[in-house]
Amino acid sequence: MGQRQYLQTEEKVPSLWKNRSFLLLWGSGASAAIGLQIYTIVIPLLVYEMSQSALAMSSMRVMEFLPNVLLGMVAGVIVDRLRRKRVMIVMIGVQWLVLCVLLSLLWTDSLGLWMLFILGFLFSSSGYFIGNASHSALPQMIDRTQLTEANAKMSFIDTLIRMIGPGIAGVVLAATSFLGTLSIQFVFVTLSFVAVLLMHFPEVKHVQKKQSFWADMKEGVRELFGNRTLLTPTVAVIFQNFASSMVLGVLIFFAVDVLGSSETEVGLMFSVSAIGGLLGALVVKRMTDKFPRGKVYTYVMLGEVIGYVVLLVAGTWWVIGISLAIRTFFITISNVVYFSIRQEFTPNHLLGRVSGTSSMLMKLMLPAGLLAAGLWAEYFSVRILFVVTLVLCLVIFLVMLRTNFYRTVR
Repeated sequence: MGQRQYLQTEEKVPSLWKNRSFLLLWGSGASAAIGLQIYTIVIPLLVYEMSQSALAMSSMRVMEFLPNVLLGMVAGVIVDRLRRKRVMIVMIGVQWLVLCVLLSLLWTDSLGLWMLFILGFLFSSSGYFIGNASHSALPQMIDRTQLTEANAKMSFIDTLIRMIGPGIAGVVLAATSFLGTLSIQFVFVTLSFVAVLLMHFPEVKHVQKKQSFWADMKEGVRELFGNRTLLTPTVAVIFQNFASSMVLGVLIFFAVDVLGSSETEVGLMFSVSAIGGLLGALVVKRMTDKFPRGKVYTYVMLGEVIGYVVLLVAGTWWVIGISLAIRTFFITISNVVYFSIRQEFTPNHLLGRVSGTSSMLMKLMLPAGLLAAGLWAEYFSVRILFVVTLVLCLVIFLVMLRTNFYRTVR
């Protein structure tokens, strides 16, 4: 697999809170996350006001999802070929320009729906590049022993913002306008841009072979499929995403149509679930310090199964909230461990491509699960679908128990 390249120190590793580059990356990510929450609330409502069409709203969601599928491997090659800081600067600059254009069109009352679709695709595409570059840059600025802690801290702030962000964005939108709310997002994107400009971290010293773009992509695919330590959890995540998307595809339908929950109760249901994510981010470092990561990653799958069992017997919205909190707790731990392992066991000059390829494969299962869930709910009981999902996750857990990943990854 080659020699791993990380920022190493001979003395005691300084705290992450004393690492200037990490703090700037963490702050940039937090600012971007706040801006994204504003965007996530405002854009669908803006599409609805312009069209009053459910199809237009779902089409906008497709435009936001497409970059994950279309640009995953492309983004990985670009992130690996160029300096990661430069990629982040350029792509945050693209988001900044997109918001400038959007604000100008709103100001002049000349925004068309087709323009919004194009701008949305550009904003989401640049965000995907930023996420890949940030993930690949993290091992360059901290010690390898801090990867789990660093990912946990970034997951915590992201979950916290996702928990309170929609409510704050809704209040701001009600108090101002689309123009005023997006202007606030513009400020947060600017702060993210400034934080990245101030970052400094050593680039990976690797002699880049002169080869075609396609050859670079194939090299990333070979690394992923040849890296058994990483491939095993990646395949597990693919099937987990399929199971999870089947539940998410019918969850609101189940809460509203079957249990008779109100819109307010549905909102509270998801707020409760976010608490599990916060707790997961807080405890994952202690768990991986005490137990091997291969075993932690595997047994949290059993925790997801428990969450599905609670969902299966749910009779009220708050029981659904508890089941979601249980699942989110274990999913957060799983994600942090997976990200840390991917960063540690992938040569850094290939990390962008491996991240892009693995993320693309994982996201491909989401629409399949959503479609399968929708079709199932039309003809069969939703609770039976929950049983199918529970059995699938239990099978994944049992298979993982027999892998070298479970036995050997520390």
